[in-house]
Amino acid sequence: MEEKKEDPREIRKKKLEEIRARGIDPYPNDFPVDLELKAFAARFSAPEFLKITDQELTGEVFSLAGRVIAIRKFGKAAFFHLQDQEGKVQGYIERERVPSLNWEIFRGLDLGDLVGIKGRPFRTRTGELSIRVDELKLLAKSLRPLPEKWHGLKEVEIRYRQRYLDLIANPKVREIFRRRSEVLNRIRGFLTERGFLEVETPILQPKAGGAAAEPFQTYHQALGQKLFLRIAPELYLKRLVVGGIERVFELGRNFRNEGISTRHNPEFTMLEFYQAYATYRDLMVLLEDLFSGLAQEICGGKKIVYQGNEIDFTPPFRKYTFAQAIREIGQAGESDLASPETIRAFLKTRGVETDPKLSRPELEQDILEKLVEDKFIQPTFIYDYPVEVSPLARRKPDNPALVERFELFIGGFEVSNAFSELNDPEDQRERFQAQARAWGGEVDEDYLLALEHGMPPTAGCGIGIDRLLMILSDSPSIREVILFPLLKPLDSKTAPEGAE
Repeated sequence: MEEKKEDPREIRKKKLEEIRARGIDPYPNDFPVDLELKAFAARFSAPEFLKITDQELTGEVFSLAGRVIAIRKFGKAAFFHLQDQEGKVQGYIERERVPSLNWEIFRGLDLGDLVGIKGRPFRTRTGELSIRVDELKLLAKSLRPLPEKWHGLKEVEIRYRQRYLDLIANPKVREIFRRRSEVLNRIRGFLTERGFLEVETPILQPKAGGAAAEPFQTYHQALGQKLFLRIAPELYLKRLVVGGIERVFELGRNFRNEGISTRHNPEFTMLEFYQAYATYRDLMVLLEDLFSGLAQEICGGKKIVYQGNEIDFTPPFRKYTFAQAIREIGQAGESDLASPETIRAFLKTRGVETDPKLSRPELEQDILEKLVEDKFIQPTFIYDYPVEVSPLARRKPDNPALVERFELFIGGFEVSNAFSELNDPEDQRERFQAQARAWGGEVDEDYLLALEHGMPPTAGCGIGIDRLLMILSDSPSIREVILFPLLKPLDSKTAPEGAE
């Protein structure tokens, strides 16, 4: 009869009980650390230290800490590796060198345990920087083992659901999120240096506005009021422009109750900024400066590789009008665009089914979204959109059927949307009413009241930070750049509607 293996968690729990029985706290918080492991390694990477092997590099004692990720035992001595958020170092422990209780604690260590060590640095005969341990202290007992093959953990379900294991196992993942933080900091610096003020606007809003998207709803008990998680901060930021904050931005979360895919997460990070006395063409130049600068500062050059394609962020970026893009890139001829019926037929021949409620401009936008945008690998501006698909944008003076709007595509998908803002309250009311008739919803009277007090001519822009991070980190999915992406429940039999 096959002997039943003991649960690894139960084995570790017994070790925990034994530790406590010795009067040792397995979760103390009294071990001061001198250096992070990366800084420790950097300190002893100078040429004069590299030549010294098989002896101590200095008489100075250091206190280090990290997670045990490898152990090699040799009877009365052992090598082991510690890892922290940015570095890794090898420890060497000898039974005769440390207190007996320290040795017993070490013998009971498991991979994943967190320990603190004190000792002197030295290089082994093979030249590896190590620390000879004089003292070892358990800082946190890990009750669950790391998953099998955790070095280079690749199982997507584990990686996204238990992101902490992903971060332990995959240095590249930690680097992505360090890069994310750096990108956010550099964007803030770029805008504040140009006189923009960072603000925070409501996430709970009485009306969902600023974009055409399905909102999440909630209810405030004390006020007896239905509220929405914001789909965009746009209308609040433009209220601030009315109030005299003429360069303003917000970096924050938006929420849209829509499909999940490699490019969509219901909760995502957006940058929106507004500049008075500017046009959408001014913002094209600003984005070229921002994106080329980020590529240079984050990736080391204006040319980067995304999913096997070289992308060149050297300004100026390519530009097509909306009409040029659907004709030249989408290969839609004049006869294909003659009427809504001919556009539907054109799309159907290319495998695209359309909503029968869509107007002609919306069908033309389908051509752009379904047949064109994935061809824009290099940074490309598409500009001058039909007014019907841009309810918040200013009309072009020489062609009122179009608006002063652009979208920026990189890597085959949209990264940014911008326009010269509509500041005529009467025109805005008419467009809000048309939108409400077509798709439902309410007219935002409070926003119209703000516009009636006068908003200066303004240009505004939104940038999808998660999509930008995908490109700057060469990540194929938005889930790679969001620490905790929304996933279907583990007991769900089918994927959520719209999931890929």
